[in-house]
Amino acid sequence: MGKMKKQSTFFRISRQIDKCYANFANPLSLPIMEPLKKIVFIVNPISGTFSKDFVLASIKEQINRAKFTYEVAYTQHAKHGTEISAKAVANGADIVVAIGGDGTVNEIARSLIHTPVALGIIPCGSGNGLARHLQIPMDIKKAIENINRCNIECIDYGRINNNPFFCTCGVGFDAFVSLKFATAGKRGMLTYLENTLHECLNYKPETYEIVREDSTMKHKAFLIACANASQYGNNAYIAPQASLDDGLMDVTILEPFTILDIPALAFQLFNKNIDQNSRIKTFKSNKITIIRNKPGVIHFDGDPVMEGSVLNVEIVGHDLWVCVPPEKGRKTGNMLQMAADYFSGFKPFSGVLDELSAKNKIFMERRKDESRE
Repeated sequence: MGKMKKQSTFFRISRQIDKCYANFANPLSLPIMEPLKKIVFIVNPISGTFSKDFVLASIKEQINRAKFTYEVAYTQHAKHGTEISAKAVANGADIVVAIGGDGTVNEIARSLIHTPVALGIIPCGSGNGLARHLQIPMDIKKAIENINRCNIECIDYGRINNNPFFCTCGVGFDAFVSLKFATAGKRGMLTYLENTLHECLNYKPETYEIVREDSTMKHKAFLIACANASQYGNNAYIAPQASLDDGLMDVTILEPFTILDIPALAFQLFNKNIDQNSRIKTFKSNKITIIRNKPGVIHFDGDPVMEGSVLNVEIVGHDLWVCVPPEKGRKTGNMLQMAADYFSGFKPFSGVLDELSAKNKIFMERRKDESRE
């Protein structure tokens, strides 16, 4: 009897083992548990104009722990974001999230190109140009929810003399102002506008030679912007027709102008139709060379750097994975959200026009005094 019981137990265990093997042979009969994705949040504590404590508290509260594990790292010096994100890639991260502005995004994203690791963005900078182009919400909680959805698409990026850029790069006045802004001490759009207004009347345009595959042309220009995305940030659209997935950059050349042109240019910059201004020349290309008279400052994604007189600019197609809104809001758009984002960049604009108007009056009075002499 004892022997039969032992045999019965043996056969019961055997049948259970056979059933397990059968289940593995037919995986649909078992629930499949996907492994948790690993996220590394990289915080730039000095970007933008507010503390990141609220952001981190919101992540702790909102992140979907059924889908993700996560860790947080802080940048401590320039280019530290590049080191941290490279280490995250090596350690098997699935998503690396930039908590900062376009400079922080640039540092982190440059380690993610040519990899399967996706970039996430929680916009906390002064301009947030790439996030705005992608229609990533400026609201922190909504930006975290965008990461929870984990909708990932591939976009282009650019290089200027091997410096990667993801939003815009340029030479001329915008690079000059980026250098001033970098040393200003204060952050924020108002600081940027103060530098712009202070310098624009004294800046002297330069002559540039632009070499394309089929032509060479010379331009005396206030600035030349090469755009992968459509805007500098704060909804200032320097290249309204730019696309992140067409394999091309939109080149915008701003020719010399008078103070009387400034209000119209400023209005059109924020109104998404600066390309219709007579002082603007635009074209699309995947590769150009800009030749200037001497070395000087350039910018990529708002960060200034000194470069030589020959600048090679190109777009690399579909080489960066990014978490984007699944509803394709950046193309079709939720009208209320688009309006809110638009006016969040447009709010200080009336103040800009007031200041430009005041400067214009001073300029005209000066002209009258000179004519009397």
